[in-house]
Amino acid sequence: MALLCLGERTLAQENNPLTQAQYEAAIKNYDKAIELYKELYKNDPDKIFAEYTATLVSAGRTKDAESVVQDQISRHPQSPELYVQLGRLYHAAGKDKKADEQYQKVILMLNGDDMLTQRVAQLFTSDSMTDYAIATFERARVLLGNPYFYAVQLAQLYSRQGNLDKTLETLLAPPPNQYITVDNVKAMLLQLLGNDAARLQAAQKNLIGRINNDPGNVYYAELLTWIYTQKNDWDGALMQVEAIDERNNENGARLMNFARGAAAAHQYDAAVKGYEDVMAKGAQVALYAQAWYEKLNTQYVRLQNDTAVNRQVVAVLMQQYDSFLTAYPAFYGQKAAADYAAIAAQYADSVDKAIHILQVAVGASQGNRQQQGSFKLQLGDYYLLAGKIWDASLLYSQVDKDFKNDAMGEDARFRNAKLAYYRGDFEWAQKQLSVLKASTSELIANDALYLSVQITENVEDSNYYPLSRFAYAGLLLFCNRDAEAEALLDSISTAFPKHPLNDDILMLRAQIELKHQHYNQALVYLKKIYELYGKDVLADDALFMIASIYEDHLHDKDNAKHYYVQLILDFPGSTFVQSAREQLAVLDGSNAQ
Repeated sequence: MALLCLGERTLAQENNPLTQAQYEAAIKNYDKAIELYKELYKNDPDKIFAEYTATLVSAGRTKDAESVVQDQISRHPQSPELYVQLGRLYHAAGKDKKADEQYQKVILMLNGDDMLTQRVAQLFTSDSMTDYAIATFERARVLLGNPYFYAVQLAQLYSRQGNLDKTLETLLAPPPNQYITVDNVKAMLLQLLGNDAARLQAAQKNLIGRINNDPGNVYYAELLTWIYTQKNDWDGALMQVEAIDERNNENGARLMNFARGAAAAHQYDAAVKGYEDVMAKGAQVALYAQAWYEKLNTQYVRLQNDTAVNRQVVAVLMQQYDSFLTAYPAFYGQKAAADYAAIAAQYADSVDKAIHILQVAVGASQGNRQQQGSFKLQLGDYYLLAGKIWDASLLYSQVDKDFKNDAMGEDARFRNAKLAYYRGDFEWAQKQLSVLKASTSELIANDALYLSVQITENVEDSNYYPLSRFAYAGLLLFCNRDAEAEALLDSISTAFPKHPLNDDILMLRAQIELKHQHYNQALVYLKKIYELYGKDVLADDALFMIASIYEDHLHDKDNAKHYYVQLILDFPGSTFVQSAREQLAVLDGSNAQ
């Protein structure tokens, strides 16, 4: 059979000279292949040209290849590709002067047509001939009579050469938003400068020189501000923004944008200073109240991210919120009231104060149905913290009724189901959870599924007592009665050492330790879940939490990567796999830098 196939292939080659030529070239029988290609070229030069010249080059017959390319040029004198190919052949033969002549002919073909310019530049860049690609765009600029065209392309090429001065010159010379946008410039500078201190300093020096020559140029000042932020010099950036805002009579608008950007970058001191600059312009400025609120919100966010709560800071912030809402009571109907209540309940141990704030907020938000519903849910949670279980349930039920076919209604229904769980009414909770598992909100659906499984899998022989105790421990934890919760968990573990709740108890213990920033102890509990209950439902949760603690809190990238990889390998179907892959990519990227 093999001989028959070989015979058929040989016969096909003999009947098809092109196939035979290709075969001979493939087995490096170049003389035979070239002989066949030469005859084929006579009949159909355009079709055979590429393969013919490639075979000649492979055979080392560069002069013959040059002749074939020159023949094609005589047929297609306006084809830049042919001149570039001829130039490559000359260059390979060490005839650099003759190669340059061909490349210059190509550049002289330009006529201002953008498609031709881009085509020629691509021919050069694809062959790493950056100098000629630059010459192409420069020639096009002359033909078009505009020194700013192709700024992005030229800057990229100068950057590829490592020529920082020319890159900056090319990027910064055009008037903004005509030939290149501010965002284009920032993206290019970010790509070019990265975190290189010397390059950032060079860019800063260049921009300062331009501003000195043209003090009123906002474009340069804005870019310099951005350079300062890249250098993590937020004070320097703020000085630039202050000057621009003042010079252009912007009444704080630019300062507000700066402060928001600083807050998003977790530069809270710079953000607060920016907002205070707006407020310093006086209460008559339109942005005064908004700047005051956003300043307070920034301080609240910083409080949330602090690892240790400073009681004095909390007290001052509470007083500032009170002053703000007294001066601008309309903000009681907005998120400011929710933030104020959260600080009171969660940081100042003033649940009654939080309840009062939200009661006022519910009344103040009569015209905003969605905001009022949100206030009621938060108020229900704080009723629960105060031990007013039925008041909490009543509020959740009101929101459920008012937002029957809305995500907020589903959220209220889940809180009521969880409240029933806390009370040990597992049957009623399960009825609600069975509906919520089909929720339009993925988060609520997942939470409902988890709680439903927890109830189903942790009842042995209709004995609800251990689960009731565990659920009550969860309520104690919600109410910030952590010591009581831990004591109750200890008693469950002691009384029921082999109960299926043990992995859930370990998870709750880990969450308590996390709440108090005891990260290493949290890791102990989470690793026990993975080691002792590796086939149970919480194992992938534990792995993801372990990796996150190493990454976010202990800043141990190697261990974080190890546990993300372990999660992907052990639980390929886990809902955490995609997030684990994304975090691995982030960690690999930061290591590369």
